[in-house]
Amino acid sequence: MNERRNPNTILLVEDNPNDEALTIRSLSKAGVANSVVVTRDGEEALDYLFATGAHADRDPSHLPAVVLLDLKLPKVDGLQVLEKIRSSPSTRALPVVVLTSSDEERDRTESYNLGVNSYVRKPIKFEDFSEAVRQVGLYWLLLNEPPPRGRK
Repeated sequence: MNERRNPNTILLVEDNPNDEALTIRSLSKAGVANSVVVTRDGEEALDYLFATGAHADRDPSHLPAVVLLDLKLPKVDGLQVLEKIRSSPSTRALPVVVLTSSDEERDRTESYNLGVNSYVRKPIKFEDFSEAVRQVGLYWLLLNEPPPRGRK
């Protein structure tokens, strides 16, 4: 879908094809109609957000409504992606939800130290995972009031 018509894109940063499919399916089942852009590693996520590399033709002012970020990613890990997002004035206020299988306390601590908005551990059971994604999608896309666009 053209982002100019739907600025409420979800950026899903996920390298596991099964988790990707389940996340998209869960959002759809929850009635979340936002388009989902998938990047499969941290480098591609940064290229998308900052309109560089393969995404150089994208308008960088059209940011997603929320980033669902896995931590264990190839090329650039999720914590490095989060750090880059928070260090740039253009993306500093962008809502980022870590959606990860990591239950390591240091990952959670570092995510919050870097400014993550929410940290959700992926449940193992299909039904629990689906419900977690549904709740995340509904909260960040329907209930949450984001900062006005253009404010830094």
